[in-house]
Amino acid sequence: MSAGNRVEIWADGGCLGNPGPGGWAFVIAGPGTEIRRSGYDPDTTNNRMELSAVSEALRELSRQPALAGLGVTVTTDSQYVQKGITQWIRAWLGNGWRTSGKKPVKNADLWRELWALCQDRPVAWQWVMGHAGNSMNEACHHMVEEALKRRA
Repeated sequence: MSAGNRVEIWADGGCLGNPGPGGWAFVIAGPGTEIRRSGYDPDTTNNRMELSAVSEALRELSRQPALAGLGVTVTTDSQYVQKGITQWIRAWLGNGWRTSGKKPVKNADLWRELWALCQDRPVAWQWVMGHAGNSMNEACHHMVEEALKRRA
């Protein structure tokens, strides 16, 4: 699953209603390692769960000494996450966490956290279409559904 000197992360989040109860999940695959985790929030939004999935994965990665120093590729089906971290965040940083329309950035707390988690190692970001047959994206989506069922 992983290229020998990289770590692959797949992450997904979702909600029943938006806002509503939500779940997040990730899979980390590195040399000799596969880690799967999921979690739940009783009152959240889809975008918060998508961001949480990636942040939780990167936090878990930092607790894995065997994977220290390896580059990371994060795959998400959320254009909000992928474009936010690769295109929009530098403008938000420069604008004091305000959009180009001078409004506060939504989910700024999670964006700040994600930005901080990305500073320790190179992270590449890729987007995949959700529900389009990517096996790891589908696995994460299933884990989100299971997290929601356990709490419902």
